[in-house]
Order: sequence, then C-alpha cells, then structure tokens
Amino acid sequence: MDSNFVDYVKICCRSGKGGGGSVHLLRTAQTAKGGPDGGDGGRGGHVILRGNKNTWTLLHLKYRKHVMAEDGGHGGRQNMTGADGKDMVLDVPLGTVARNAETGEIEHEITEDGQEVIFVQGGRGGKGNSFFATPTRQTPRFAQPGEPAIEEWKILELKLLADVGLVGFPNAGKSTLLSVVSAAKPEIADYPFTTLVPNLGMVKYRDDRSFVIADIPGIIEGASEGRGLGLRFLRHIERNSCLLFMVPADSNDVVEDYKILLNELKQFNPELLDKKRMLAVSKADMLDDELYDAIKTDIDKRFTKKFNIPYVIFSAHSGKNLQALKDELWKLMNS
Repeated sequence: MDSNFVDYVKICCRSGKGGGGSVHLLRTAQTAKGGPDGGDGGRGGHVILRGNKNTWTLLHLKYRKHVMAEDGGHGGRQNMTGADGKDMVLDVPLGTVARNAETGEIEHEITEDGQEVIFVQGGRGGKGNSFFATPTRQTPRFAQPGEPAIEEWKILELKLLADVGLVGFPNAGKSTLLSVVSAAKPEIADYPFTTLVPNLGMVKYRDDRSFVIADIPGIIEGASEGRGLGLRFLRHIERNSCLLFMVPADSNDVVEDYKILLNELKQFNPELLDKKRMLAVSKADMLDDELYDAIKTDIDKRFTKKFNIPYVIFSAHSGKNLQALKDELWKLMNS
C-alpha cells in the first residue's frame, strides 16, 4: 500500500493566548506623576488552514499530533502594544474537510488554492490601564488579562476533487483505464484490491482540453456498512461531478452488477444518486462479435429504458471505443 497517501488525520490544535495589558504610569525626569500609559496586549496566534493545489495528501500532518500557535506579547509602557503571536499555517490539499473531533460537525471545507480559514482562533490581547482612564478615574491601576488559548482536537479528511469518479468492483479494470488515458501509474494486477489508495489522472481530450479522473478503490457489496475497504473510500466519490460505473464484460450480469453498485452508493449517501452517471463495460477485447452483440442487446433491453443514462462497451487494452468513452464523458460533464 502507498503509505504516502494519507486522507485522514486527527490532530490537537492550540491557538496562542492573548498578551496581558500593561499597568504602568508615566514617569520621566520631567513628569513625576504622569497618567496611565500601559499598552494593550497582542493577539494570540491563530491556527489557519490554507488550500494548496500542490499538496495531494495529509501525510505531512500524520505524525504531527500537536499544532501550537504563538502567544501574544504583553503590553508595555508608553502605550506600546504587545506583538501579535505568530500564526500557525497548515497547508492542506484541495478537497479537505475539517471537523470538530468531539461533535463530528463540519467546520470548514477547503476547495480553492490559497483559500485561508481560521481553524482555531487566537485569544484577544487584554487592554492596558490607559484604556480604562476616565475623567473621574484618572489613574486606573489595573489592566485586562489576555484571553486564554483554545485547545481542540480536530479531524481533517480529504475528499478528492475530480471531474469523473470511477466506481466499480475490484478488478473491474479501473486502474487499467486510468493508466491508458492519463499519465497516472497505478498498480495493476489480476487480483482484487490492487488499488488501495485513490489515484488521480489528467485525461487529455480534443483541442488541448482535459479533465481529471479519480480511480477509487473497488467497492464490494456491503461497503456502505464498512465491509472491505468500505466507507473510507466511498467519501472520495462525494466530490466528483460525474460518476463512471465500470463493470467488466466477463460479469455474470452487467445490469445486476450496476444495480448493486448503485445501491451501495445510495446506502452511503442518497445524494450521490443526483450526480450525472454513465456505464462503461470494460474488457471488450475478451468478447467475440456474437458476445459483444449479446451484451449490447441485453443492456439496450434491460438497462437503457430503465436508467436512461449513456453507456459504452470498450477495451483499454485494444483501444476499442476508447475515444467514444472520452467523448461521452465530455458530453456528460458539460450537459
């Protein structure tokens, strides 16, 4: 398994505490009994999340269990404000969802490069005694303490951002398709669960256009209940604008396999069924003309009328209907 791909981390974040306000009275050679001149404390540092398009994984946070911003500086004499604490900025991949670890509530979603959100707020600095001076209370001998730091456990989850998500059982040929239509180099072999981490590939289309495909590890029946690789990978499908269901041509029943895959997505998140979808029957190089026609007739009869979505029977090995597949995907994305 590629240990460099990490899509879930739990970290303890602590913001900086605010600096305390200063209690000070002006004393110079010319002024024996001056008024208050204690300055305000500085703000404690924030913990900030920042979207970075060049980051693809949460690996850099996996072994960093504690993230701490700097405390604010205390106020000083002559109304000098304390220095603000240095913010702690965490670069995360686009598609990162931030949750409160205790409540599970989603607090932020990072979807754009350079997007910054305050993850944990730094404490405000306290007011110095000069702030509290009034005509009736001209020499206050007190100041405000800074606000305390906030310490919270947070969860960061990565949901891949892609135009097309590949959905299928293990060994459906998803990785092979990705390796043929893009520069991605996923691991490929003739056994289930070769793909243990999601892979992204940029597909070149006509006239210098392109789109991104995500190869998500194979679903098994019961994945929505956590079987197999389960829920961990189903969440990556949530961020894809289109879903390409892949069923191999040597399946016992192409239409039935599609229904099982559809049901797994429905059990996990019914909103996934609102996405645009398409069926791709892979490994067409294994079919002679008679079998090819039989599968096509069966799909036309039992599938097209019921689901009303496009389908293509193709082969990544021979290239049969590969361009037709890309054409249909492009039409689907832009429909």
